[in-house]
Amino acid sequence: MTSIADIEIPADGTGLGELFETVPSLNCEMERVIASSGHGLWLSGAPQDDVEDALDEASAIGRYSLISSDDDRWLYDLEFDPDTVDVFEVVLEEGGTVLSASASNGNWLISIRVVDRESVSSLYDRLVADDVSPTIVRLYDVAEESHSQCGLTPRQYETLVAAIDHGYFEIPREVSMQELSEELDISHQALSERLRRAYRALVTSELNVAEEETTAPPIPSN
Repeated sequence: MTSIADIEIPADGTGLGELFETVPSLNCEMERVIASSGHGLWLSGAPQDDVEDALDEASAIGRYSLISSDDDRWLYDLEFDPDTVDVFEVVLEEGGTVLSASASNGNWLISIRVVDRESVSSLYDRLVADDVSPTIVRLYDVAEESHSQCGLTPRQYETLVAAIDHGYFEIPREVSMQELSEELDISHQALSERLRRAYRALVTSELNVAEEETTAPPIPSN
């Protein structure tokens, strides 16, 4: 059964360890949608000049480039030196998927989806072997009940997971709707309708909007 593990990892000894030593106030958040061979990371918590000075001085950073900015944070595309422990790559090599990752006060909190709990144990041992000290904050199985909590049916949940895994939501898309429908062995129309219903269920659940509120009120006339 698919499991989700929330793991806390000290940044010290990983690709961003030196950055947190130089800029202790640094905050970092992973950006999943970025077309790059590196990692998209939002950096904030310090002036941009200080952040880039730290990037320049960090021996673990092989290359970086500014992709975008938003208020007082900056999206960088980073590549780590090959000899550096790249936690994201370790997760991928162990068969996991990084759902989210953020770091502050020198610690990473990473949410990972794995095929089963044994995979979490294997990932844990791999990180320890790489001289990283992981702490499993939370571990739970993705049971059918979690679908209903988000308002999703099991098929809608499975479809969204398949869409994410095949890169349907990446920019640019890595798979077309037609290719995804063939992968799921359903028609293009059925996939489109299932995705729309799933979007509606998620938005209704996450925004805490009652079903009757999702109907737009009439526009008053002058």
